[in-house]
Amino acid sequence: VHRLVTYIFVYEDLVSLTCGAVIIWYFAGSFEKNVGTVKHCFLTVAFAVLSALLYLLLETIVSRVSEVEDAKGFMPVAFATLGVSTTRSRMKRTLVFGVRVPVVLVPWFMLCVAWFIPRSSLLSNLSGLLTGEAYGLGYCFCLDFPESVGSKLDRVFPFSLLKRIPGLRYIPGSLAERRAFENSKINPAPGTYPTQSYYGSSSPSLPTFQMRHPNAQSHGFQPSCAPG
Repeated sequence: VHRLVTYIFVYEDLVSLTCGAVIIWYFAGSFEKNVGTVKHCFLTVAFAVLSALLYLLLETIVSRVSEVEDAKGFMPVAFATLGVSTTRSRMKRTLVFGVRVPVVLVPWFMLCVAWFIPRSSLLSNLSGLLTGEAYGLGYCFCLDFPESVGSKLDRVFPFSLLKRIPGLRYIPGSLAERRAFENSKINPAPGTYPTQSYYGSSSPSLPTFQMRHPNAQSHGFQPSCAPG
């Protein structure tokens, strides 16, 4: 039973390990920013188990026709997160290698690309994609939990420990806290940059001078001084 989860950590060579690291950094990192660290960890385990169960179900059918590659690596979970993102995205089209394509077709295009990755199982990737799209369309609503639960889990072990690890970026479970965290990066506090010190401190008002030429009134001139 433990292999329903541990297969996502199995890599047979350095190339597949490198591809898995890039996929985890790109897909899982962006997904974690949207849902928070707690929910990301929970859905990673849930997607791994559901993808494995669907793979075992489809394997009994596909193995009668052709040989099936074993499920291993993080790629099925990555396709699950990609399926969730595309089904819930408000965008209609996006750019893929300079070509505008519908967003719903992006994961299927990536599925064809992943076919050429060494030691990659097409059936397990397909199982992960179907799992993610089913969750994104609301068929797996039992996997969702309120943000209040995620906020409470942020304060218990092991998530409370993850917050204290230097260099590790922890995403809070509350949407309001995530927005506040993003706004703090977009709008830094006054004085963060050296140039902001000029705006933060109140500078004394400059005296107004009216410089007149001795012969200005005789010639009908009234020189004005614009603020510097």
